[in-house]
Amino acid sequence: MKKLSLLLLLTLTFACKEKPKEEPTEEPEMSITSTEKESEWTVLFDGTSWDGWHVYSGREIEEAWSLQDGAMLLNKITEARKDGERFNMVTDKEYTNFVLSIEWMVNSGANSGIMWGVVEDEKYNEPYITGPEIQVLDNTSHPDAKNGTTHQAGALYDMVSPTQDVVKPVGEWNHYLITVNHDTNVGNVVLNGTKITEFPVNGEAWDAMVAKSKFATWEVFGKSKTGKIVLQDHGEPIVIGYRNIKIKEL
Repeated sequence: MKKLSLLLLLTLTFACKEKPKEEPTEEPEMSITSTEKESEWTVLFDGTSWDGWHVYSGREIEEAWSLQDGAMLLNKITEARKDGERFNMVTDKEYTNFVLSIEWMVNSGANSGIMWGVVEDEKYNEPYITGPEIQVLDNTSHPDAKNGTTHQAGALYDMVSPTQDVVKPVGEWNHYLITVNHDTNVGNVVLNGTKITEFPVNGEAWDAMVAKSKFATWEVFGKSKTGKIVLQDHGEPIVIGYRNIKIKEL
């Protein structure tokens, strides 16, 4: 009986012994799972190189942009920019229907934007001539924020205002999920998990919206369904950062 009791005790002790707990590992907020890699998402910027990107004007990237802590930073004051030159970052590839996932950060007084449908051609000296823009802005101190909510962060610039302000403070990272789908004629912006902007992307509804904006007389603005994605250099010598950029084509 004693041998049986001892055997039972050892068995229960072994069965109930807990396995060592693994230390939790913190993954980047926008990391892509293996399932996503296999099915839908493509990394556009992995934080280690400029692969897949170039400057719209043909200038060298390093003249204005740098890589730091997994982000691309527009943070160098150059004589060229002082003279009005821009260093807009452009994808090598063109896109039509997509969901773009991107994190952005601005310092005090910064102004930038994310454009799509950009036609890269020598006759267009700036990408905003052809491509609509989702505004990236310091809402608290940049003067453009005072020009109405269609000029504030999350807006379809000069056309559709965000329904609410859920922007994080200057110096913190925000996350955009931008959808452009010409097949369903739907565009929208989700900022930090909240849908704040929705708009048509073609047809009569789009034309009517453009007609009420500063782009009303711009012949080629928003006309191309397929084009490059651009991260804007607005010209100010202010730090602007982008990271964790991936895209899902629809």
